[in-house]
Amino acid sequence: MKIYQQPVTLRQRTRGFHLITGEILNALPQIGRITTGICQVFIQHTSASLTINENADPTVRKDFEMYFNKTVRENDPDYKHDYEGSDDMPAHLKASLLGSSVLIPIRNGELALGVWQGIYLCEHRDYGGTRNLIVTAWGE
Repeated sequence: MKIYQQPVTLRQRTRGFHLITGEILNALPQIGRITTGICQVFIQHTSASLTINENADPTVRKDFEMYFNKTVRENDPDYKHDYEGSDDMPAHLKASLLGSSVLIPIRNGELALGVWQGIYLCEHRDYGGTRNLIVTAWGE
C-alpha cells in the first residue's frame, strides 16, 4: 500500500463556495501512482468547510451561499459567541452542517469524481484568511 500526505495552504478567498479540485490535484500529484484507493481532504478550521458538488455552473455556488445565509442568519441576539464578529458564530454552524473533510475514491490514478462534481472550499467568513488543508491519499 502507498500512502501520501501533503499540507496545503489555500489563498484567502471571499465568503462563498469556491472550486479547489485543481489545487488539490496539483498539491498531491502522487495520486497518479494509485490504481485503487482513497483521497481524504481535511480542513483545519472551524469556520470554513468542504463539500463536493456541481463543478460547471457557477450559479450553483451562488445559490449555496444564498441558502446558507438564509438558513443560518447573522446577528442573532441569542448567540453567546459573538466577540469575533457577526459572521463568526454562523460560520461555525455552517461548517458543522457541511463538515470538515471529504473522501473521494481514486481509480486508475485519478479522483473518481462524477462528470459534474468538484471539491468546494466553503468560506463562511467575510475575511477568513488563508485556509490549511491536509490531503492524504492511500491505496494500491
